[in-house]
Amino acid sequence: MALRMIDHGTKEYQQMVNLRNEILRKPLGLYFSADELEREKDDILMGAFEDDRLLGCCLLTRMEDGTIRLRQMAVPNNMQGKGVGRALMIFAENIARDLSYKKLCMHARKTATGFYEKLGYTIAGDEFEEVTLPHYIMEKAL
Repeated sequence: MALRMIDHGTKEYQQMVNLRNEILRKPLGLYFSADELEREKDDILMGAFEDDRLLGCCLLTRMEDGTIRLRQMAVPNNMQGKGVGRALMIFAENIARDLSYKKLCMHARKTATGFYEKLGYTIAGDEFEEVTLPHYIMEKAL
C-alpha cells in the first residue's frame, strides 16, 4: 500500500470523489455540489493506493490557531479493519506536523469514534447532527 498526496482535478482526485460519494454521501441520499469540490483546491488531499486502485482517502483543511481539520475519511467496507484507515491517519498526522500544526480535529460520525479513540483522539463536546447523522468533535494534540 502506497500513501501519497492527490492533486485536485486529476484522475486520482476523481477516484477520491467517487469513493467518498459511494461511502459517505450516497447512502444518505446526498451528493457533492460543484462548489464543495471547488473549495477543496486549497485542501491537502491524500489517498492510500495499491497500484492505481484507491483503497481509502481523506483530506485536511487548514484552520487557524495551529489547528488543521481532518475531513472526508473514506475506506470501502471490504477494506475496513485491514489497516488502511489507520495508515491514512498516521500519514495525515505526519503531514500536519510537518506543516507545523499543533492540533488535528474532526467531526467524527458517532459510529467511528471508537476507531479514532484507539488512535489517541478524544471527544471534545456534545453530540451534534451533521449530514443527518450524530457526530462528535474529536481532537488530538500533535
